[in-house]
Amino acid sequence: MIDYRQFYIDGAWVAPASANDYDVIDPSTEQVAEVISLGSQADTDAAVAAAKGAFWGWADAPHEQHISLLESLLSIYKERSEEMAQAISTEMGAPIDMARTMQVGAGLGHLSNTIDVLKGFEFSRPLGDHAPGTQVLFEPVGVAALITPWNWPMNQVVLKVAPALGVGCTTVLKPSEVAPLSSMLLADMIHQAGFPAGVFNMINGDGAGVGTQLSGHPDVDMVSFTGSTRAGTAISKNAADSIKRVALELGGKGANIIFADADEKAVTSGVTRCFRNSGQSCNAPTRMLVERPIYDQAVETARVAAEKTAVDRSGSEGRHIGPVVSEVQFDKIQALIQKGIDEGATLVTGGTGRPDGLDKGYFVRPTVFADVDASMTIANEEIFGPVLSIMAFDTEEEAVEIANDTAYGLTNYVQTGDQQRAQRIARRLRSGMVELNSQPFGAGSPFGGYRQSGNGREGGAWGVEEFLEVKSVAGYNA
Repeated sequence: MIDYRQFYIDGAWVAPASANDYDVIDPSTEQVAEVISLGSQADTDAAVAAAKGAFWGWADAPHEQHISLLESLLSIYKERSEEMAQAISTEMGAPIDMARTMQVGAGLGHLSNTIDVLKGFEFSRPLGDHAPGTQVLFEPVGVAALITPWNWPMNQVVLKVAPALGVGCTTVLKPSEVAPLSSMLLADMIHQAGFPAGVFNMINGDGAGVGTQLSGHPDVDMVSFTGSTRAGTAISKNAADSIKRVALELGGKGANIIFADADEKAVTSGVTRCFRNSGQSCNAPTRMLVERPIYDQAVETARVAAEKTAVDRSGSEGRHIGPVVSEVQFDKIQALIQKGIDEGATLVTGGTGRPDGLDKGYFVRPTVFADVDASMTIANEEIFGPVLSIMAFDTEEEAVEIANDTAYGLTNYVQTGDQQRAQRIARRLRSGMVELNSQPFGAGSPFGGYRQSGNGREGGAWGVEEFLEVKSVAGYNA
């Protein structure tokens, strides 16, 4: 049984250096689900020291041992998947059926795929036939601080933990203090799998405290962060004094470009994708750009789809969206919905307040705005809630211009029956990912963005390489 007030440091659950209780709130009920501790500088130093002390033993361990332990973790994760689903559903409000499939499944898929990549990864490669004496080595970067958000807990945690441990880095994980229960469960699984002491450490804390301490710590060699662009900027500045590597996966304001020749289900599926996880996804298609001949029909279709979107508590089984994660997030979304109304967007459905029948919990009404223009706040800010903005366009060039008119550049979407046009637009969209006609990305696709959406890539071989240094050795084969 996990004591949620403890941290996992140097292979054991330990009490914090000083008590600093923090309530984890169930967003469906607004009641306290668990009480954790927020760490101090002493806790951060202890975790980093454990990781630093374990580094050489882990980095020099046979690669087969790294893989074997990850395979043990994979087996345990599968066996304890219901525990994980319950933890995620409780801490951040994902409906339990979604938690069991998509939320838990994301961690499972990334762990499995990382193991497959590691099995075929070449850590030592000749430079080429022209330089037979030069070898290029790929070596673990060192102590990696992993700072993760609350919206897809195991998706983001496993995308960092698995490749970092798999290449020989030692780690300190700081999950979101809003949703730490799933990460504490993963720590327990890592302990059960038998990873050596100090290789993986986990402490709870907020961004201003432990997050800042980790990103500026002189014995941390790398920070991998997923979260808001604001926090990513602060981490980059704090890490600059020590010139450590910083990998960032940040926000997004994805455009979903729908042409008149798109599949008839394009609008409905676009609404579903926008509202998935209660809109709390950085790659959500929150701006729907519709070719003018089908604009009015698209608005009506979106209204119907939104009004069919059920909202219910996370513990209820079935297909619905749950609450947003916290009171802070709820208040932010309410303010942005009101801003959309005040700035003149047409409220098609939804709006401020809770859905009917849900007077407790952080539930947001599925909301659709039409007649949105690029000057409006809701067209520019990442809302991170079930709110869709619909905009019209007349030409392909205009659609691309609107899509690129954002500080972000994570994921964009294109719906058209013309494959040549789809490919042409994909090359012009300034984003790290483009999805054409609802085709899913393959396992191991690089996940990341341009501009204020970040500078790193996670998943597959790209995610493994994030945690490696490159060393050239001359005379290696002399």
